[in-house]
Amino acid sequence: MQKTLIITGGTSGIGKACILRYGKEGYQIVYTGREQSKIDRVQKEFESAGIQCVGICAPVESEKDAQNVIEVAIEKFGRIDVLICNAGVSMKALFEDVDLKVFERVMQINFMGTINYVKHALPHIIQSKGSIVGISSINGHRGTPGRTAYSASKFAMEGFFEALRIEVMKRGVHIMTLSPGYTQSNIRTNALGPNGAIQNESHKNEEKLMDADTVANHIYQAQIRKKRGVILTLLGKALIFLNKRFPKWMDRTVYNVMTKEDPSLIRE
Repeated sequence: MQKTLIITGGTSGIGKACILRYGKEGYQIVYTGREQSKIDRVQKEFESAGIQCVGICAPVESEKDAQNVIEVAIEKFGRIDVLICNAGVSMKALFEDVDLKVFERVMQINFMGTINYVKHALPHIIQSKGSIVGISSINGHRGTPGRTAYSASKFAMEGFFEALRIEVMKRGVHIMTLSPGYTQSNIRTNALGPNGAIQNESHKNEEKLMDADTVANHIYQAQIRKKRGVILTLLGKALIFLNKRFPKWMDRTVYNVMTKEDPSLIRE
């Protein structure tokens, strides 16, 4: 039987790459985006690749839209086998400078956007004994300055999935979080500043980062192998290991690294 994937944030970056990867495996796909023009553009690309998919303009923070996406998937394809909660937004500002509405927006998109889709997809995932995948971050294991809202949202995602995993562990449902590390995408250029304005710049050399297609392949392979939690990069694994065992030393190390990388995010 042909399987169905729902993925949020499917018009660019990791989301788009996942659609191409899962589509290659014959999945039927329902994906979301925030702008209809982008959905229209990538839809042509997906269709030319022979992928059977439906794109829906639906901000993930809207529970009503999430419910509608799930209903469309069931109406069109009859089942849901995999849900990938990928949509997200970052921020770049010291907490003392950030407008709390920006903090709330990041939490609404990254955390509640995940909750909305899991809530309405879960009964169908239980029925199919399928998988729920949350695209987390190294910031979900180690907070960094200037990313307080982003770190909080990813820590919340990790905690939510850890608790949910126990609730459904005897019902055949696979729950996985995956932290890709720095990946070529627009998440840094689209990061929100202290007042909510888009930054339109990246502090990283994007060409040297892991490409989205590689990340999507890791996601697919880990999901079909029913992995629990995946950290993709050696640097990410090292950071998490050291943070658990030498937290004070890691505080100083993160401070020193961030001071060199972006002095605006540190004040003495």
